[in-house]
Amino acid sequence: MIRQYELVERVKSYYPTADEGLLNRAYVYAMKMHGSQKRASGDPYFSHPLEVAGILTDLKLDPATIVTALLHDTIEDTDATHNEISGLFGEEIAQLVDGVTKLTRLELTSEETKQAENFRKLILAISKDVRVLLVKLADRLHNMRTLEHIKKPSSRRRIAQETMDIYAPLAGRMGMQNFRDELEDLSFAELYPEARAAVKSRLDLKQEKSRELVVRIADEIRRRLATVGIEAWVSGRTKKPHSIWRKMERKSISLEQLSDIYGFRVIVENVDDCYRALGVLHSAWPAVPGRFKDYISTPKGNNYRSIHTTVVGPERERVEMQIRTLEMHEVDEYGVAAHWFYKDYVENGPKKNIAASDELVAPFRWLRRVVEMLDQATPEEFLEHTKLEMFQDQVFCFTPKGRLIALPTGATPIDFAYAVHTDIGDRCVGAQVNGRHVPLRSELHNGDEVEIITTEQQVPPRGWEDIVKTGKARLAIRAHRRRAERDEHIRLGRGLAESALRAEGLPCDEAALEVALHDLPSTTLDNLLEQLGRSSLTVDAVVQAMMKHFKPEKRSRRPRMKGAPVAAAAGKARAEGQMPRRRPDAVPITGAGPGTGVILSPISMPIPGDRIVGISQPGKGVEVFRIDSPSLAEFDEQPERWLDMSWDIDPDDHRLFPARVVLTLANSPGALGDVATVTGKHGANIENLITTDRKPDFYEMVVDIGVENAKHLERLLTALRGLKTVSAAKRVYG
Repeated sequence: MIRQYELVERVKSYYPTADEGLLNRAYVYAMKMHGSQKRASGDPYFSHPLEVAGILTDLKLDPATIVTALLHDTIEDTDATHNEISGLFGEEIAQLVDGVTKLTRLELTSEETKQAENFRKLILAISKDVRVLLVKLADRLHNMRTLEHIKKPSSRRRIAQETMDIYAPLAGRMGMQNFRDELEDLSFAELYPEARAAVKSRLDLKQEKSRELVVRIADEIRRRLATVGIEAWVSGRTKKPHSIWRKMERKSISLEQLSDIYGFRVIVENVDDCYRALGVLHSAWPAVPGRFKDYISTPKGNNYRSIHTTVVGPERERVEMQIRTLEMHEVDEYGVAAHWFYKDYVENGPKKNIAASDELVAPFRWLRRVVEMLDQATPEEFLEHTKLEMFQDQVFCFTPKGRLIALPTGATPIDFAYAVHTDIGDRCVGAQVNGRHVPLRSELHNGDEVEIITTEQQVPPRGWEDIVKTGKARLAIRAHRRRAERDEHIRLGRGLAESALRAEGLPCDEAALEVALHDLPSTTLDNLLEQLGRSSLTVDAVVQAMMKHFKPEKRSRRPRMKGAPVAAAAGKARAEGQMPRRRPDAVPITGAGPGTGVILSPISMPIPGDRIVGISQPGKGVEVFRIDSPSLAEFDEQPERWLDMSWDIDPDDHRLFPARVVLTLANSPGALGDVATVTGKHGANIENLITTDRKPDFYEMVVDIGVENAKHLERLLTALRGLKTVSAAKRVYG
């Protein structure tokens, strides 16, 4: 624990005119107020505000901020009051302590409040004085350093996730890269301990082997610069495990493939030396194309300035370098706090307050822009209009209950659904964003509130794989589709087997089928049924295998409609225009579509109520046609592929099946509107239409209409023929 005199000396080292009496009074007062309170670690509670103050002295912050750090928990956790602190330490410090207290209370209630209100309060608190945020970030950093002492795992994970989602990005947006790196790495250690341990162990091993190499490269850089009169401080550094893990995931590469695990910072005296040093280094070693960035002439949004380059340096190693001045280095390390020190305390003296300055630095100016709309906006409007500017590399959206979901830029509602839970993603059929229905391919933006609409009957469509941005969503979609397709092929295969075996008078229970397995190229019963459903195994092969073990029972045997008779019946139907009677042993189908094992022919377009046959498509399943479809003629010479089939649709299932209709309409205003109105009134849906012939008085169009069954279609056609603007309406058979 830092001693009282040590804290005063730290502040005096960079702020010689600091009021020692103020610092001493705050130290004693905080120690007295916290008294015998203990931390979860068992340490005196006062050790926490003292460590927070110590962290802020590394940022070279003013005495008022250090005093605020010492007192930041007194109003929340002791009998201290705002008025008492104001009387002892001044109103400025009292307001700072009050701001930190509000943020702490916000944390404690964040699970019950809307996230929009949370962010509004957060920005409101820091808008009065940026030092409130600096104290809060230091407070969170020390809490994360001691997170292991919290006994409840769920509490540790909640704090770590909140740090990763909220406080680390805030630190980064304020330019405090050291804070961000450590907060992310500490959160990473709690959320993904195994991943961090794996990266760290590999990193430690790599460091051990490369330690001497790093020293040699640093010495060589210094020597090269010294020969042209540039005095430089050169240091090698290693990235944090979380930063390395994030880059490995983003680029899908291994640790060995990373070229910038090690980097070198080259600190020179002035901007001219930065560019001179760049010339020297590029002259000495070849530069890696595409790896040069000049953030001195074009600073980042948080005012970060430096030259980045990568060269193939000594010993043919790729070396990443950051060339900057000492002031630029301080800005990279401490962000807005470093700006504050240089711009206000060094140049203009200790009395100037950055919160009231007219020459605000870029990160603080960003805060000011955000604050301007606070007074006029509701919490929800504020969140919508600010778009959470601090998170520029990710999209942060919210559930209706206020849970924060982090997604990559370009993510869709489908990605959001899978991020909430895999089951939610699998059952997703629609989404509302900010209260409005949107297509599932819509791009989400920062601050969107997303509500996912689900149904138990949903199966993730194949097209989703091309829409989603997250690996989790893509893998989950593939896994669910594989399971769903297999289940559907097994169901279809069972229907095919039962129909064929009953027709031959053979047993069709699972026990009997398992007896015949060793005569078939199948390992399990499910495997056998799946092969049947995919048409990679024929029904006749199963019948032949069963006959080796069972004798047909003649009294229960019924004539089976095999492939040739089915083909003959279809040919007769095409020739005579009459539908043959449905066979009792026809294989029932309950649905159709990709992944179900049953595909409705896009040419024939059969609908429930039509007499149908199936054509096996090896490896895919069965394609279903109307039995009088002219398209079946191409299969007349392949009777082994024909299957007698029937519909088995639940009357309460109001799914729509596409049917193709040709309409002849009067070429007059409102004709198509009449068709659309009647179609909608009959519970049908126009899915596609093409005009095929247009004359001055009439025009013809082909329309795909979704209907429930053949009777539903006939009722609709009758209604359409009754319109004055419709000359003819008939179904097309392909």
